[in-house]
Amino acid sequence: MGYNSGFKMQLMITQKGVPLSVGLTSANVHDVNYLGMIDKKEQLAGYELIADKGYLSLGYQTSLFEQDKIRLITPIRGNMKERADVWNKSYRYIRKRIETLFSQLCDQMMFKRNYSKSLDGLLTRVVAKVNAVAVLQFINMSNNRPINQLKHAMFI
Repeated sequence: MGYNSGFKMQLMITQKGVPLSVGLTSANVHDVNYLGMIDKKEQLAGYELIADKGYLSLGYQTSLFEQDKIRLITPIRGNMKERADVWNKSYRYIRKRIETLFSQLCDQMMFKRNYSKSLDGLLTRVVAKVNAVAVLQFINMSNNRPINQLKHAMFI
């Protein structure tokens, strides 16, 4: 019998907010270590990943770019003076879209209430809820509506 003390969800989405992949780690795994666990990182070569401050690690960002050709962009903290700021308003807009998607998962899909009894049950429910968001986005796109207005997807 195992016990689950918590988990972190890592979600990769497009710039428009469509989920691409989801990953779960235990709560004690640092965010920066998640990208090292991804299989098939070569599929991400040449892409820009916009992350939050949990991924701040200049050494890791440099090695990720040199080894895997993945550009990891994070906002800088107020007390960071030695680093060039590549963070601009368009990245802030994309981060806001990411935070909105997480809010929709928590509020509309009741993501924090999963009532799972096993790790398999947890994974199944997480994937089902993320897929439900993708289906609602597809319905909105098919009806020429803004894709991230999930509540409006069912009213055609």
